[in-house]
Amino acid sequence: MASELPILRSDSRGSSLQRSGNSRSVAIARWCAVRGWPVHPLAEERKTPTGNCVSCREPGHTHVGCGCPAAGRWCHGFRAATLDVGRVEQWWGAHPGLGVGVSCGPAGLVIIDIDAHERHLPGRDRLLPGIPISGAVDLTGLATGFHTIGLLAALRGATSPADDDTTLRVRTPSGGLHVWYRARHGHQWQCSTGSGAGRALAWQVDVRAYGGYIVAPGTSTRAGTYEPVGSVREPAPLPDWLARELERTGHLPSAHVPAPRQAPPRARQAVIAAGGGRGVASRALAVLLTEVTSCAAVPGGAAFSEKLNRAAFTAGGLVAAGHLSADEAERVLAGVAEYARPGQERRYGAIIRSGLSAGRLRPLSPGGRP
Repeated sequence: MASELPILRSDSRGSSLQRSGNSRSVAIARWCAVRGWPVHPLAEERKTPTGNCVSCREPGHTHVGCGCPAAGRWCHGFRAATLDVGRVEQWWGAHPGLGVGVSCGPAGLVIIDIDAHERHLPGRDRLLPGIPISGAVDLTGLATGFHTIGLLAALRGATSPADDDTTLRVRTPSGGLHVWYRARHGHQWQCSTGSGAGRALAWQVDVRAYGGYIVAPGTSTRAGTYEPVGSVREPAPLPDWLARELERTGHLPSAHVPAPRQAPPRARQAVIAAGGGRGVASRALAVLLTEVTSCAAVPGGAAFSEKLNRAAFTAGGLVAAGHLSADEAERVLAGVAEYARPGQERRYGAIIRSGLSAGRLRPLSPGGRP
């Protein structure tokens, strides 16, 4: 490995992370794969997945049913992550400038991503979701995720993940910290963004788990290198107190899907209206809208984005063929999306717009075919 990165010493499962003729990225990717962490390429000098192939960039295309990963292509980012050492050599051997990402869910990892950027504080109810902070408490000096995760740990009488030297910790180029843990008991913890208004562990603290990825230690970007801290190179089991906090804040989907709740009038009328339209295509839209509303029974991992995208794509085809007005299409789609994912208008609005735009390029006939 390059001198600025501490060498990851050999263990019973594989070689170290030091460079020995192969590219740095190949060594990093192989080291991760040997540990059972599926890897995928990141764009050169960036921390985001590299672009899909031309076909996968077509409007309306999603990873669902795409044959690229099976064919050995890295399209669709963490969904194409692999443990195949041969594929690792193929990808990074031919493109040594690519970075390395790890798909957290299949790797059984939960990463606590602590942000070091100083920001203006949000409302007190968002600092530690679900934990009231009295107005009498002086918050002077509280400005980053290190402060909020430290406060949460102190309230629970525990060590802050930022100070947990029993597990792999990786310093980010921006001064933040990735704290790596192993999920236990087969739990499929869900991702969250600490600065958003939805599910969160603490302000300025993100959670990377199922449905997300993390930059592998040793990877370099324009901003700098993701450097391991200390000597520990293996993730420790997720601490019990932190698991309880993640469960309390909605990061663990219910083991049993509850009976679907009654859809409110707006969502119900949207489905009925679509089903009462002209032709098989309109009735097909009603079926797709019903699939979107069914996502309300599961807070995460219900393929909401894919289902809404299919419904929007179909609605766009109906608009193009004159079976549905553009305003009505947006109204019914927004109605079911808001029911399934309340308060996420920015997220589902982008999906609706993209799907409608793509669908308008392929008008749907009354027989339901483009």
